[in-house]
Amino acid sequence: MTTVRAAVVQAASVGFDRDATLDRLRSLALEAAGRGARLVVFPEAFVGGYPRGLDFGARVGSRSDAGREAFRRYHEGAVDVPGPACRAIGDAARQAGAHLVVGVVERDGGTLYCSVLFFGPDGRLLGKHRKLMPTASERLIWGFGDGSTLPVIDTPLGKIGAAVCWENYMPLLRMHLYSQGVQLYCAPTADARETWQATVRHVALEGRCFVLSCNQFATRADYPADYPIEPDPGPDAVLCRGGSVIVDPLGRVLAGPLFDAPGVLLADLDLAEVVRGKFDFDVAGHYARPDVFRLVVNGRAGPDPAPAPVQAPFAAPEIPQRGGNMPFDRRED
Repeated sequence: MTTVRAAVVQAASVGFDRDATLDRLRSLALEAAGRGARLVVFPEAFVGGYPRGLDFGARVGSRSDAGREAFRRYHEGAVDVPGPACRAIGDAARQAGAHLVVGVVERDGGTLYCSVLFFGPDGRLLGKHRKLMPTASERLIWGFGDGSTLPVIDTPLGKIGAAVCWENYMPLLRMHLYSQGVQLYCAPTADARETWQATVRHVALEGRCFVLSCNQFATRADYPADYPIEPDPGPDAVLCRGGSVIVDPLGRVLAGPLFDAPGVLLADLDLAEVVRGKFDFDVAGHYARPDVFRLVVNGRAGPDPAPAPVQAPFAAPEIPQRGGNMPFDRRED
């Protein structure tokens, strides 16, 4: 079986400066690769930025001119896929000779998405995931993803997938990733609370997969001077304290959690641990009970042109009672 040295990067974006952030990404990717990493994971919205604390001038029933200008500025620094910034990330992957999994703010027309991009060591874009459910006020600035961008990518390192931040609290989304055989489960986040540690350890133990979670360590100084934080806490104030961590398929912490400092965490991942873990619990296999439960995924882009009648998501009376293994997950493309 394969042993993979993987890294999670805990660092801040350069606020509202995409090009400077891309330079930082390249430097950090090269640093991780220089320490032997073949897979490097970056936080949620790393390129494009996580606009922590901004309200974009929105109130129920009203939006301000200043808020519209803040959104225009945010939109200007987002990433077109494909596009120049996407190519720059690919160049960084090629220079590092490593797979990169990078959180970006993706621009598609007038809409922004919180996305994850997967790059191979040759610089090719291997796939994309758009966050299905932006959390709370994120829904004001980010669009909703759909079932067409929920890949698990088969690579020489293993099967790589991603769920962003509170998507990891969506049991059906996790089940879809598990059913695709995810081994290297990337969980970029903006959640720095202690409770996040319990979440990623549970995901690793439930999915019998390695979980690589990374967050930004960001201070006020990582944002421009005109960034509207009221009251302004001063340049040394910590806005996000991190909490990046790597967990093995039995829920054991291999590296981290890292709080209150930037850094790059590394761990050697023995993929044989995935199989060892599934000896007594395979959530998408012998523990799934597909005669009782069923998951159906709409893998189409955008609205389903012919939506089926609403059904209880696990009700499957039409599944015949017979022996042998039946697929738990069914994707409708």
